[in-house]
Amino acid sequence: MSRNGNPTDDSGVNRVSAVAVAAHELKSPLVLLRQLSLELAANDLSEPERQRIIEQMTHVTEKAIRLTSDLTRAESQSALFELAPVNPLDVARDVRTELDRLYKAHGRKLKVARVRHLPPVIANRDLLRRILLNFADNALHYGDIDGVVELQAQLIGERSSVRLSVRDYGPHMPIKNWRKLTSTLEQSQPVHARPQSSGLGLYISNQFASAMGGRIGAIRHQDGASFYVELPVSHQLSLL
Repeated sequence: MSRNGNPTDDSGVNRVSAVAVAAHELKSPLVLLRQLSLELAANDLSEPERQRIIEQMTHVTEKAIRLTSDLTRAESQSALFELAPVNPLDVARDVRTELDRLYKAHGRKLKVARVRHLPPVIANRDLLRRILLNFADNALHYGDIDGVVELQAQLIGERSSVRLSVRDYGPHMPIKNWRKLTSTLEQSQPVHARPQSSGLGLYISNQFASAMGGRIGAIRHQDGASFYVELPVSHQLSLL
């Protein structure tokens, strides 16, 4: 039990709070879908306007489905995640392709930074993809004037680990707000410092990274932020 009398799991995470945050996270897309459906029902819309609304409804639905699917996997106590050598750049490119239409719909661009070569990492390909999808979903609203968000990769820790980052170029964040944000990385709480970001998504990403023997983190820049996942390098040849 937690101090306020609510049940907790072995990690100390308040499960009632997690459910409340999940409900909060899903409320916004549901409200937006209702609003869009009412607009779509209007008879005075032009065909381009109707197509725009339909496309926006599709994007909102896809994001909500990703969130609920990830939450189910993160909370499953019996989930077994197979780990294998994975090419991290291939996963980053898959994420860019998957989110390309969503970014274009918001007038933004998601790109993969040029990296000559990276060794494979020990990971579950699907979990790694979902982590980067969560980061890129959050970064969507924090691009620079050109609307660019960048997937970056580098070797760290004397070449023992790979860090995959989603770097946005949004407004500078005060240190007080930044400390509040980073304190939520391991908790299912809203990210008040960035109202468009999903605290639940960061919590899920932390669960997935832990399942792969990795970790997530964040870096504050003068012009935005980077959210990253670090995974150990594989010494086997990746066939993926």
